[in-house]
Amino acid sequence: MNVEQITRKLRHSTTQKNRGSTVYVTLEPCSHYGRTPPCAQRLVSEGVARIVYAMTDPNPKVNGQGLQILRDAGIETQQAAREFENQAKFLNRGFIFVQKYNRPFITLKAAMSLDGKMCLDNNSSKWITGIKARTKAHKIRSENDAILVGVNTILQDDPQLTVRHVKGIDPLRVILDSNLRTPVTSRVIANDNKCLILTSENADESKIKSLQDAGARVAKIESQNNHINIKSALEYLVTQNVLTLMIEGGTEILSSFLREKFADYVNLFIAPKIFGEGRGFDLRQNFNSVNEAFNLNIYKSIRHLDKDIFIEGWLSCSQDL
Repeated sequence: MNVEQITRKLRHSTTQKNRGSTVYVTLEPCSHYGRTPPCAQRLVSEGVARIVYAMTDPNPKVNGQGLQILRDAGIETQQAAREFENQAKFLNRGFIFVQKYNRPFITLKAAMSLDGKMCLDNNSSKWITGIKARTKAHKIRSENDAILVGVNTILQDDPQLTVRHVKGIDPLRVILDSNLRTPVTSRVIANDNKCLILTSENADESKIKSLQDAGARVAKIESQNNHINIKSALEYLVTQNVLTLMIEGGTEILSSFLREKFADYVNLFIAPKIFGEGRGFDLRQNFNSVNEAFNLNIYKSIRHLDKDIFIEGWLSCSQDL
């Protein structure tokens, strides 16, 4: 038998196996050709009898059209209960945000003292939390497509920004560096095509070449007042297939994303320590009322990781799923 005959036989046996079955999906089957053929049409050809879906596809190329293909073919469609829809939306949050807002879903990760300091006045921050909290932070890294820091974090800490302590895939390592101060010897740069430096339009070409020779990717992004435009940076990351982004920089980067309301979720580790002098979030604005402050709507839980407290939840400035 040749390859075509084998493929035909496998397709026939698969169709026979699936005929009359019920298929459960988290997202409406797609109806258009992208990287793969439309799965709605494939389900029709497989002869399934019923589709139970958790949510419709926010992509305007689909958005109900996949379900219509199924219904036109006589396949029963049913949406799952609301609780499953909410779970599916959170599972597909990166995809939804790219489709609706052309930016990744953004999580802020921070470790701080009881009095809200992320570092001492001398920038020292190792280690605020214990090993269990740091292990959890690495697990969260592995669950995101990219991790972003500012160049000051690179200069002060020389981090690797890889996944350790747990098994997982290293995310894309993104550095905001408008003046290309990242040293070519930085540990964040490796020959794995996973270090991306975003810089300004007028960046020094010789510095760009040196960083590229060292193994980094460099992209020029629109800048304002010598600062990279966050919105433009996020739109560029979408073109690099980044659907979920974790901000793990210092106080300046975390504050800037929160200040410009490019923040959806937070993973916060609080250590039982009081720093006194030090630095935390700096929104550079005064609220006239407590009600104007950013709120954290708890999504899952607040729990202990040894002596540390871990909080995760939605930020009130986030856009809707």
